[in-house]
Amino acid sequence: MADKNPSLSPEQLADRVIAESNQDSPEASAAWASSADLSADLAAEIDPALEMLLDIPIELSVELGSAHMAIHELLQLVDGSIVELDKLAGEPLDIRANGRLIARGEVVVVDDKIGVRVTDVVNPRDRITGAKGG
Repeated sequence: MADKNPSLSPEQLADRVIAESNQDSPEASAAWASSADLSADLAAEIDPALEMLLDIPIELSVELGSAHMAIHELLQLVDGSIVELDKLAGEPLDIRANGRLIARGEVVVVDDKIGVRVTDVVNPRDRITGAKGG
């Protein structure tokens, strides 16, 4: 992996993860370049009246899995307790924006920090309506 550098911005860290994961994949590199071009095109088309919405903060969370338990089970949790989740090892993680499912991904580690590589983005219409588990 790359040299440790605590001064990397989130964007630089993401670029490093992508570059390192795409070293042997010209197709993935081309897809990344294409998506960057698309993002720039979309940014140029944004109505100035809506531009201020782009700065509204959202909470992004990554969900490994979930579990349901009774209150008495919750009260019995101690250091070392194991909570069984509803997902199998290796299943994609859910990426949520303000609680709404927007994508799925897999864990990556870069410079002792964990992150998520997006592997499947939910259709924009489904993101708005919450049709796929939002």
